Amino acid sequence: MFEFNEENFAQWGLTVGVTAFMLYMVFIIFQLARESKAGKLGTFILFLALGFGLLGFAAKGVIKYFMAGIVE
Repeated sequence: MFEFNEENFAQWGLTVGVTAFMLYMVFIIFQLARESKAGKLGTFILFLALGFGLLGFAAKGVIKYFMAGIVE
C-alpha cells in the first residue's frame, strides 16, 4: 500500500528533522533574549540576526520546490 523505502524514509526524516531543529533554534533564540533581558528591540535584533540564516534555509527549500515545477 505505502511504499516506504530508504529514499522515502530519508526524505521524510530530513524534512521532519530539519523542521524540528529549526523550531528548536527559534526556542533557543527566544530563551537567549529572555535570559539576557534584551527588551523588545533587542529581541527583534536577535531574531533578525540569528533567524536570518533559518529564513534563508527555508527560502531555499521553497525556491527549489517552485523551480522543480517550472523546469520539469
